Amino acid sequence: MKIARFVLKIVGACLAVAAAVCCVIAYWDKITEAFRTVGSRLGCKCCRPSEYDDYADWDE
Repeated sequence: MKIARFVLKIVGACLAVAAAVCCVIAYWDKITEAFRTVGSRLGCKCCRPSEYDDYADWDE
């Protein structure tokens, strides 16, 4: 019975980590926008625009 509980704890932890990763992937745009906003308010020069912005309309 102890082994079953241990396995279930591992499975639960793996599912929780997978859910967190899915949330980060789903809200990636909002997360990066928040970092850029905070960086611009602090005057940080490390938050430069992406070099790939020139190709934003390439697929259209």
